[in-house]
Amino acid sequence: MKKIFILSLLIGALAACKESGDFLEPKTNALTEETVFSDSIRTMAFLSRIYSDIGYSFVKGRWSSHGNTEQATDDAEYKYSGVTQNAVILYSGTVSPLNFPFTDFWNTPYTNIRRVNLFLSRLPSTPLSPALQRRAGAEARFLRAWYYHQLLVSFGGVPLIGDKVFDIADFIDLPRNSFAECVSYLVGELDALAAILPATTDYSEENYGRATRGACLALKSRILLYAASPLFNGSPETQNAALASIVSYPTYDASHWQKAADAAQAVITSGQYSLNTDNATAPGYGFYQVFLKRVNNEYIFFQNRGANRDMEVFFNMPSRGGQNNSMPTQNLAEAFPMKNGKAITDPTSGYDPKNPYINRDPRFGYSIIYNESPYYLASSNALVPVYTYEGAPSDGFTYSGQTTGYYTRKMCDVNIAANTSFAVDRGWPLLRYAEVLLNYAEAINETGQTALAYPKLVELRARAGIDPGANQLYGLKPNMTKEEMREVIQNERRIELAFEDHRWHDIRRWKTAMAVNNSFNKRMRIVKTGNTYTYEVTQSIRKHNFRPEMYLLPIPDSEVRKMPAMLQNPGW
Repeated sequence: MKKIFILSLLIGALAACKESGDFLEPKTNALTEETVFSDSIRTMAFLSRIYSDIGYSFVKGRWSSHGNTEQATDDAEYKYSGVTQNAVILYSGTVSPLNFPFTDFWNTPYTNIRRVNLFLSRLPSTPLSPALQRRAGAEARFLRAWYYHQLLVSFGGVPLIGDKVFDIADFIDLPRNSFAECVSYLVGELDALAAILPATTDYSEENYGRATRGACLALKSRILLYAASPLFNGSPETQNAALASIVSYPTYDASHWQKAADAAQAVITSGQYSLNTDNATAPGYGFYQVFLKRVNNEYIFFQNRGANRDMEVFFNMPSRGGQNNSMPTQNLAEAFPMKNGKAITDPTSGYDPKNPYINRDPRFGYSIIYNESPYYLASSNALVPVYTYEGAPSDGFTYSGQTTGYYTRKMCDVNIAANTSFAVDRGWPLLRYAEVLLNYAEAINETGQTALAYPKLVELRARAGIDPGANQLYGLKPNMTKEEMREVIQNERRIELAFEDHRWHDIRRWKTAMAVNNSFNKRMRIVKTGNTYTYEVTQSIRKHNFRPEMYLLPIPDSEVRKMPAMLQNPGW
């Protein structure tokens, strides 16, 4: 019988060409491949359609308009608890090949890979100029690599289909390529494309946001870092030799870390990017502002957006008209150090559990709304404190779905609210320079060259507004061992990249999820008596369950049944 790789893989883009679409011409049903690719505007619109999904994994309302992977980690709690909600299925561990409602993990990448291949097959016959054909083809190939890397980090090795455009009548039964083959293919593509695509500064204003040389180098950095990590570097979750090579490198190789460090260093030395820094307005103000600027030197690849209130609507508390879908945990709050850079567990840090929010790393206040944080209130037309103590009206602990004692401020503009008409000229950060610095620090530390990791962390902490200290190490302990530095880097990555679609992937690739995401998260209960607050750390009401087989997601059962040559992931 005929088998289909995935339904949308085979027919998604074709249907988009033949039907009235949101990216082609909404007033006609007469579009075909011929009419699309014989017209230069429609050809470029087809490419724009492929771009439109690049943030599918990042988007805050990924599932049911209010769920995503961050709520399945130790960083955030979900407002909803229904057992059929996707985020609940993921954090409760009830996911399986038969119970896999997260179709976008598999379908969205392959749908767009198919679109890319269709685009490339028709490109030579389009009326685009030879120079534009060359650039547009390179952009499309970058996007294909982008979607493949999403598959790789979720499932391990997947079928590579090259430039093939499958037809609805084709018989398809493809095996999975090995993990090494997938990494080699993606790195080879990105190296080739970096030699073709322009730098960010070489694009005209109307082309701002397209794939660039720097995006190729940064994506290569991420892929090689993931490939060097414990989940994929010689630690397969199976004793089956054939399957082991599909889901990972079968044996550990330290050289993978050096390759990852070199890839990150190539971005750094390109001179194209820098951290958005402003400590003059307020400590760490540049960190806050970077997410409120569509145009900045820190974003390497991003989802270009019109003026919007994306983050405010998703994260804001009820008093500001927000949906408070995702709330930071006490676990995350405790990860932020003090302003002197020392961990709150350090007896010399100055942390006061009776006044836990003073003198913290400025990123704490720019990422988390805690009790008495100022935030714009429309009825007052001013910044007004948010009260999260138990019994506080509107926003208080356990009120209106409030489950942690915190709200999210990361990427939100404190001067607007969800229930205002104001908007922010923001894009969604998919690859930014701060991640590259962390990629380098992590990789170079794992090669044993721990001293070389310090300058990158210092750069990040200086931008964050942390005090330099007498030794100019911004709270970092001198002469750390590789193991000590690893712990610091992992924590720095957690707080710097919080809510940017990294934590779910990081705790899996580090193979720490069984330890950090297999229990109740923590929350902060605040009781007000007169003018005095008391603080109590309590357990959340929902237990997270992470099983070893969840380090790699199951391929949906329907896909494996369509293509028996495609082996299922271990444990499923």
